[in-house]
Amino acid sequence: MTKSVRFVEMVGAGVTAVALAALAHATVRLARGNQPQYAPGAATLNPTSPLYGKRIVFLGSSITYGAAAHGRSFVDDLAASDGVIADKLAISGTTLAGHEASSYVSRLAAYHPAVTPDAFVCQLSTNDGRQGKPLGVIAEPGVTQFDADTTIGAIETIVSRVQRDWGCPILFYTCLRQPDADYSALIAALYQLQSKYAFAILDLHGDAALASATKQHPGAMFDDAHPTQLGYSKLWTPLFRQALGNLLA
Repeated sequence: MTKSVRFVEMVGAGVTAVALAALAHATVRLARGNQPQYAPGAATLNPTSPLYGKRIVFLGSSITYGAAAHGRSFVDDLAASDGVIADKLAISGTTLAGHEASSYVSRLAAYHPAVTPDAFVCQLSTNDGRQGKPLGVIAEPGVTQFDADTTIGAIETIVSRVQRDWGCPILFYTCLRQPDADYSALIAALYQLQSKYAFAILDLHGDAALASATKQHPGAMFDDAHPTQLGYSKLWTPLFRQALGNLLA
């Protein structure tokens, strides 16, 4: 056997071992974080919750959907524990910007509720930057047509539609991520948009207490972005419960 062939075999074995180890750790995190006691079905309904009977629309991607939690997220927790009547418009891997059928803008345009929602919650997607969507710029006051092929334009399109058609309070939430310059720039733009449109922000990305609590619960996250059912029920859902209670007070 030549030295070059043996080197390739050793490298290949090493990569396989690393991949298998990573897969094993991920499997453990999923199993630990998605035990039955953390599922929405294990919650006790509180009919005195201030959110009880409130109709809330949740627009987002994998984190709103619950991609690492068997498709059950804080949205399902709030429905089970607080009696929220939730419309969960969530598809993994989607972006705010764009005219694809799966984009936030397109899905909201196609959604027509039979009853006016009491609140609207939108995830600040972590996918736009990674999928090459341009950030865009904030439109001048008085402009009513926005470039929805940019992320800022998509946000303005969404907010304007909700305010015009439903007139309900709006909450945007940010997500956990490892350091990501594109996402940091998007969060900064979101705060500038808040000054223009007066919506609320639940900034999980900048929540030091949440970051600390996450470290204390090894099964709370599958990766740097996606919670398990444990992460949702113990750490995220209480923050949404409080934020939505304040929004609807």
